[in-house]
Amino acid sequence: MVEYAELKLDGKVYQLPIIEGTEKERGIDISKLRAESGYITVDTGFKNTGSTQSAITFLDGEKGILRYRGYPIEQLAEKSTFIEVAYLLIYGELPTSAELEAFENDIKAESLVHEDVKTIMQGFPSTAHPMGVLSSLATSLTAFFPESLDPNRSAEKVNMTIIRLLAKIPTLTAWSYTNARGIRANYPDNSLGYVANFLKMMFALPTEDYEIDPVVVDAMDKIFILHADHEQNCSTSTVRIVGSSHANLYASIAAGINALWGPLHGGANQKVIEMLDAILKNGGDTKKFIDKAKDPNDPFRLMGFGHRVYKNFDPRAQILKKSADTILDKLGVDEPEFEIAKQLEEAALHDEYFIKRKLYPNVDFYSGIIMKAIGIPIEMFPVMFSIGRLPGWIAQWKEMRSHNEPIGRPRQIYVGANERDYVPVESRS
Repeated sequence: MVEYAELKLDGKVYQLPIIEGTEKERGIDISKLRAESGYITVDTGFKNTGSTQSAITFLDGEKGILRYRGYPIEQLAEKSTFIEVAYLLIYGELPTSAELEAFENDIKAESLVHEDVKTIMQGFPSTAHPMGVLSSLATSLTAFFPESLDPNRSAEKVNMTIIRLLAKIPTLTAWSYTNARGIRANYPDNSLGYVANFLKMMFALPTEDYEIDPVVVDAMDKIFILHADHEQNCSTSTVRIVGSSHANLYASIAAGINALWGPLHGGANQKVIEMLDAILKNGGDTKKFIDKAKDPNDPFRLMGFGHRVYKNFDPRAQILKKSADTILDKLGVDEPEFEIAKQLEEAALHDEYFIKRKLYPNVDFYSGIIMKAIGIPIEMFPVMFSIGRLPGWIAQWKEMRSHNEPIGRPRQIYVGANERDYVPVESRS
């Protein structure tokens, strides 16, 4: 039996269906409100608007819950791998051993990119931001695979585009990094797993052997898993709305990369390291900056603390805290920024001011520390985020297309000038 909410407008009552999700989330269906009443709803930034019904990710910010396809993020981070989580997100179920092996082999078979990509990369100045390079290279894949321009192809051909994205984005990322450093590009090593292969392409030098550190691989694997999807965030919504125009998957993913580029989204962990560096350059007095953060009249804000969605704790941060401690201990990293980070963490976890306001360290705080310890430059942080979020973007695009969702087209309330007549330029004062 369908429940309804009632809305009274201009003396008339409208019945709006109540929609309930599998986790008892409830929403009011207003899709026919404008047609029936002439009214629209206003929700700046879509903070309280459900743009779709999705079966991919469940998030409860009040309780600190994050699940992919029903599986708790804690279990996936502990027991799974990034490539297995990618399969889960994209295809809906955890793979069998045979399915996982086939998936991994398909990706390895497509990990090389056309040599002409090097020519494209050389056209970028050395100062080009890697996110701009990555989004451009992602779009360029349409030129190498023109058949992908039609998103209404067979499921088999769409799946090949999915495989190519998962395979080639890490290679493109590593090549853009080595190109910016002016060193030889490393080709994929198909004897390695997905994350280990990516790290080798990033950091191997022609003058020395590259050693795979399982602790580093595990930490990056967890970072990728924890960033793989996060419901209808800015970049994911961008991928879906671009894809709703029937833009091809490469173009839709490139749009997501550009959305993620923003410092309020994918650049947040970069801001953490920049904050630590700023505190260090100002004498390293963490108490001084903690007091500044408490002062409502001071513009300084602690980066990497609290979360827009999670109101009590970030479940991803609790997982990465362990990885951060392990990485710093294993690598013997003893940089002053990390001591400052530990002092800020201690304050946030035990100072009543931060506890009361729920300003706990979030996933960006710990992921930034881990990636800096590994040796990833801060301008590459949002690129790492892009690799992690790639399967989520693909899954969301695929779901949107399978639901045959209409082209995204938000409305607005116009607040500009009323109708007026054109005035010739010579008559304007």
